[in-house]
Amino acid sequence: MASPMNHDPSKTSHYVDAGFYEKLIADFGGWQSDAAEQSDVGLRDSCRRFLEKEARFLDQGRNAEWLGLFAPECLYWVPASLDGGDPRREVAVSFDDRRRMEDRVFRLDTDHAWSQQPVSRTARLVSNVTVYATDAADDVFMVRSNFLTTEFQAGDKRIYTGWYGHQLRRLGNSNGESWQILVKQVNLIDCDQNLRNPSIVL
Repeated sequence: MASPMNHDPSKTSHYVDAGFYEKLIADFGGWQSDAAEQSDVGLRDSCRRFLEKEARFLDQGRNAEWLGLFAPECLYWVPASLDGGDPRREVAVSFDDRRRMEDRVFRLDTDHAWSQQPVSRTARLVSNVTVYATDAADDVFMVRSNFLTTEFQAGDKRIYTGWYGHQLRRLGNSNGESWQILVKQVNLIDCDQNLRNPSIVL
């Protein structure tokens, strides 16, 4: 597949502005309502398989393919607050726009990520997938899932657990339904504790 980084990176550096923050806060506030939960089994299964594919790409070190799951204007967000917080006023473990994500993938794929020497072995479990409708558009959904990620590196084992909040856009193609990640929020149950500087994508 074509590299998702074959473009001018300067075009992906400036979309995180005041409007982006305002929309992010609005989209991630109060979206887990019973009224918005979707009962369509096929929809939930499609989202589940997509999240499992994302986990598989990460476990297998297929970093460029993982990046290819994201929209051109996207966000990888690991809050340091239990409720997600307001990234305009609070620190985050990670708050990466497309350009920072591309930098991360470049370092990983060229062995310039020194914190990943040696490369970690990981196993990710994703479960309890729930899909919610949004007011944004008919093709945009919020998806909650629980995760458990085990990392082994240089004789040391770490476990990360919590829940994901994915904002997904549904795409249509010749092979049927597919998805694109607009925002991935990683909510660690111990986000306000010493995390020892995670060097893997969670």
